[in-house]
Amino acid sequence: MTTTAPSTDDVALVDNRAPNVARMFLDQVAARPDQEAYRFPRGDAWLSRTWRETNDEVRLLAAGLVSLDVGPEQRVAIASTTRYEWILADLAVMCAGAATTTVYPTVVAEDVAYILADSDSVVVFAEDETQVAKLRQQRSELPGVAQVVTFDEVADDDADGWVISLAQLSERGRDHLEQHPGVVDERIEAIAPDSLATLIYTSGTTGRPKGVRLRHSSWTYEGAAVAATGILTAEDLQYLWLPMSHSFGKVLLSTQLALGYPTAVDGRVDKIIENLAVVQPTFMGAAPRIFEKAYGRITTMARNEGGARARIFDWASAVGRKVGSAKVEGRPVSRTLAAQHRVADALVFSKVRARFGGRVRFFISGSAALNTDIAEWFHAAGIVILEGYGLTESSAGSCVNRLDSYRFGSIGMPLPGTEFRIAADGEVLIKGPGVMDGYHARPEETEETLGPDGWLHTGDIGEIDADGFVRITDRKKDLFKTSGGKYVAPSYIETMFKGMCPLVSQMLVHGSDRNFCSAVISLDPDAVSEWAAHNDLAGTPYEQVVRSEEMRTVLQGYVDQLNAKLNRWETVKKFIVLEHDLSVESGELTPSMKVKRRVVEGNYREELDALYR
Repeated sequence: MTTTAPSTDDVALVDNRAPNVARMFLDQVAARPDQEAYRFPRGDAWLSRTWRETNDEVRLLAAGLVSLDVGPEQRVAIASTTRYEWILADLAVMCAGAATTTVYPTVVAEDVAYILADSDSVVVFAEDETQVAKLRQQRSELPGVAQVVTFDEVADDDADGWVISLAQLSERGRDHLEQHPGVVDERIEAIAPDSLATLIYTSGTTGRPKGVRLRHSSWTYEGAAVAATGILTAEDLQYLWLPMSHSFGKVLLSTQLALGYPTAVDGRVDKIIENLAVVQPTFMGAAPRIFEKAYGRITTMARNEGGARARIFDWASAVGRKVGSAKVEGRPVSRTLAAQHRVADALVFSKVRARFGGRVRFFISGSAALNTDIAEWFHAAGIVILEGYGLTESSAGSCVNRLDSYRFGSIGMPLPGTEFRIAADGEVLIKGPGVMDGYHARPEETEETLGPDGWLHTGDIGEIDADGFVRITDRKKDLFKTSGGKYVAPSYIETMFKGMCPLVSQMLVHGSDRNFCSAVISLDPDAVSEWAAHNDLAGTPYEQVVRSEEMRTVLQGYVDQLNAKLNRWETVKKFIVLEHDLSVESGELTPSMKVKRRVVEGNYREELDALYR
């Protein structure tokens, strides 16, 4: 038996949008040439570019790519952190009629070579010396890469001019346009809606990454569909830090091209809070880890202050939750509660909002499950987090809560034009314009994931309620059965724990074919440092703090709280605490910050086995 969530059959939305991403961009250039398009840091200052100025830069780069004989739908890779130049390069690729291959800047040289070779990329935009060094190291494996273009200045070590600067590519483009003034417009006009736009390599938790083929029509649909929800307007200001190698970031850029709001760009994660205060955006997209860290930081600081301040914080949080609950459920707020809330807002919540710039209307959370308690706490503070959902294989944006209709713990309702269905085994299926063509050069794996009727098998387990709100309960492949025959959904437990314990960074619940569940826990270095300073351990090395009896006692308390909310067979009986946080560099996290379960369980197999002796 299957269930289909309601979807909006908006013919105007689906049929009357721009034919390709390049045209979306040019439409905004024509509509608001002198309005701000992008803002980005240079040293201590922020520079700004209008749509017209951005177009001027993009056209030169696009013509430069054409001068390098980059043909329609040929792949051009971008290996860089999120920055203004990443967006310029991507738009230039679109306007040249080529297709962007995304490469996470943290990927090791061998995997970079694999992605470039598998995608048949002919040109690579490389951010800096670090990225160029990977390419030079693997050059013998990259015969198809004819040119490398750097964003930052890089030493000229190539006698054949294999590496050039962005400025040099622009000069080539200027020369080419003098001889062929209409070449960029000709390329744009030739781009069909079904032409390949992007090849995004999934950072899978197992095996080699697969290239997901996404069309121009996928991104024009995403932009138009998100715009149709009414969440955003042209008056908004986005702060964008998300990795652009991830489809979540690309959706937000596509929505910008549909609506025309300006975007402040800086991919430095350690600068997010500082930049929010300066930029004062109205919205931002982020993965749950950002909200977990912010929540943990704020609550830990309040508790460490102790005394009256801690009591005021807890009181304000309780008042805020009551008001938030009433609003969500449509109940009136009493005069007494409203008065209390005004005091709570003045003493606590206004200060919380100020940390994020003071103008945020909402955040969008995606890429993993957001803890409900954290979402409710932010809501109490006057900041709505709209949780959404999608896969790289569905162009990331498939389902999202709306400002006028949201439910905590859900991923909202499908975007207009997208359908959700729950298969007989509980798997979530998606159908719509955002769904991929397939995996690049992998027909068998495409057939396994994408049915002949167009339904995408997500690999997630979920449900759809009577009002059409979709909930994801776990990854199908992550579900395990204990030796007692009971099924456990580890992601649900892990997400719950992150909302309880402000010290935790990652948790992995283990217990397949075991007689009870155990866990691997890693702690957040910043939170540990803050905790140590208030518990007579200031200056003590991180490794000693996390292994201390004092820390063990604190963590056991949080685990006990967790277990009180679980079924008996789900409870975490024992756990190990790591002396380091999980990381992409260690191979224990994907570049999109998902835990590689098999890797982590393999790395700590002996310690886990010891828990069951």
